[in-house]
Amino acid sequence: MAIVVDAHHHFWDTDKSDYYWMTDELAAIRGRYGPDEIRPVLAARGIDRTVLIQTIPSFPETEQFLATAATTDFVAGVVGWVDLADPNVASILAGLMSRPDGRKLVGIRHQAHDEPDPDWLRRPDVLHGIAAVQQAGLAYDVLVRARELPAALDLVWGLPEGRFVIDHIAKPNIKEHELEPWASLIKPLADCSNVWVKVSGMIEEADWAHWRPEDLVPYVQRLLDWFGPERLIFGSNWPVCLLAGSYVQVYDALVQALGDITPDQHDRIFGGNAATAYRLDVGMPL
Repeated sequence: MAIVVDAHHHFWDTDKSDYYWMTDELAAIRGRYGPDEIRPVLAARGIDRTVLIQTIPSFPETEQFLATAATTDFVAGVVGWVDLADPNVASILAGLMSRPDGRKLVGIRHQAHDEPDPDWLRRPDVLHGIAAVQQAGLAYDVLVRARELPAALDLVWGLPEGRFVIDHIAKPNIKEHELEPWASLIKPLADCSNVWVKVSGMIEEADWAHWRPEDLVPYVQRLLDWFGPERLIFGSNWPVCLLAGSYVQVYDALVQALGDITPDQHDRIFGGNAATAYRLDVGMPL
């Protein structure tokens, strides 16, 4: 039986930490979201394993997430945060991975799309840090919009041995049904065999109140054509997705947008590709 993986979700407690990006517009998702809250949702949709993704540029959060993953049966991996511009990043990563729970660290991410500089991913100190991520055997999650995609392409070309996962299909303007400049900027990344794309975070870029699964089709079908079913990865983006729909709606909308794919292709997108990109030890279904 194929293992089903949700490769992108978050935990947080807004009473204990400051989430700079959680504006008043996002007040509906304030509160506590942790293993107890997501477990029944995963069970209802038959999700076996997950990847827990960082939410803020916080080293303590990464340590907390590793500890949580070590005691949570369904969390197969953590994509954490370190200061990529720190000249000692290699030793910092080594320290994380040497922890008793360090085997759960499978990747690193930074909110590059929140940096004022669209060329942040081209900075020599940042490139040095991402090279250290590659050398540590970890994946790098690329969180960008269209503005940063040219820099992301240069990053990937410059580190051909790295593994890169584009989060949330690079956040096109689905609300306005815009394909450009997103399509022209993300398509060249398909020529890089070390790049996967998370088909996640899409309904949050659509009209929260009025989106339909059909709104996602032009984006998903292009990605399916360019990257193939071997390099697309399902992620729910829970609990951010709750701004626009339920977990079940996210899952079902992607199934509909993918259209007529084979069972093997479905298994890859909803599990196998995540295991490959993040080198997950997924074991047997729960």
